[in-house]
Amino acid sequence: MSQAEKARHFADLHKKGDPVVLYNIWDAGGAKTLASAGAPAIATGSWSVAAAHGFDDGERMPLDFSLMIVERICATVDVPVTVDFEGGYAVDPSDVAENVRRVIRAGAIGINFEDRVVGGEGLHPIPAQVERIEAITAMAEEEGVPLVLNARTDLFLGTDPDSHKDFMGEAQEREAAYAEAGAGCFFVPGLTDAALISQVVETATLPVNVMMMGPLRSVAELSALGVSRLSYGPAPFRTALSDLKRRFEET
Repeated sequence: MSQAEKARHFADLHKKGDPVVLYNIWDAGGAKTLASAGAPAIATGSWSVAAAHGFDDGERMPLDFSLMIVERICATVDVPVTVDFEGGYAVDPSDVAENVRRVIRAGAIGINFEDRVVGGEGLHPIPAQVERIEAITAMAEEEGVPLVLNARTDLFLGTDPDSHKDFMGEAQEREAAYAEAGAGCFFVPGLTDAALISQVVETATLPVNVMMMGPLRSVAELSALGVSRLSYGPAPFRTALSDLKRRFEET
C-alpha cells in the first residue's frame, strides 16, 4: 500500500463498537513483533520511546533523534504507523506543521497531538489549538497524505476522577472544535468512568479513543460503550521492564 492508502486504511479501522486496539511500542523490534503477531497497525507511546532511550517524556528527546526512531519503525513494518507526537515540538502553528511534515516524510500516517502546554501549565486555549490542528491538516493535504490526527485532550489525565464530570462540557466543546479543524479521532486519556466515556461517545462526531488504565481492563466492555480506538500507553513498556528485571533476579 502507498502511504496515502495506509492512512485511509488506518482511518477505516476506527469502528464504533469494534475498536482498533493499539498496544503501544517504543522501537522497531517491538513494531515488527506486533506486526508479525497480526496487529493491523502500530502506535508508539512518547513516554515509552523516551524512557527506552534514556530521556524523560515531554519532548525531552531531541526531535531529530525521535524522527530517526520513527523512520526505522516505518521501514520495518508494512502496516500503518501512528506516532505519539506530544505537542508537536513547537507552539506556533506553522512550526508545528513543519515538524509534522517531517513525521509524514519519515513514513507515518497518523499522530497523537495533545492540547497540554508541554513544558508549561494547563491546556492551550481552544482557538489556539484549533489553529495548530488546521495548520497540520493543511500541510498534510499538501503532502498528499490524509493524516489521521488523534486530537488528545489532557482534561482528564492526572486529575481527580471525582472531578471528571465537571470537565465534560469543555471536553465536548474541544471535541467539536477539533473535529471542525480536521482531526480524525478524539483521545481522552485518563477518563475511566464508563458512564462518562459513554457520554463522550454519544456526543462526539469523531471516533473516540480511550487509554486502558485504572479500572479499564476489558476490551469487550469498552467496545460495548462504543469506543473506536483503544490504546495501552506506557503500560506495555513498564510490563516489559518488570519482566526483564524479574528474569534477571531469578537467574
